[in-house]
Amino acid sequence: MRRKLIKLLGDMEQSGKAIQSYVAGASAAEYLKNRMLRRAVEREFEIIGEALRLILIEDPELAARISNARQIVGFRNVLAHGYGEVDDATVWQIVTQRLPALMSEVPALIAEEKNRS
Repeated sequence: MRRKLIKLLGDMEQSGKAIQSYVAGASAAEYLKNRMLRRAVEREFEIIGEALRLILIEDPELAARISNARQIVGFRNVLAHGYGEVDDATVWQIVTQRLPALMSEVPALIAEEKNRS
């Protein structure tokens, strides 16, 4: 089971890094104008949210160590199922204000899980 958790955390880390690379150097206005960029970012957030949803099922204690875990899964659900409700400015705000915290937590959790296995 630890291997599965490490993989899911790794998926989250890879998708977070992908988002950061996609938006590197972009302004909010550029993000809002670029449909392909917005869709790419949304897809990576879907991957993050789905991986975290599975972690919640497999190891709720691990998931509880991720800030805003349930909100991240809820955000994934909006992106995946409520695309008409997606507010691009809100997504940008999450990219710039919340993703950095997640990206500081996940690598530490990966290292801890590797040490446990």
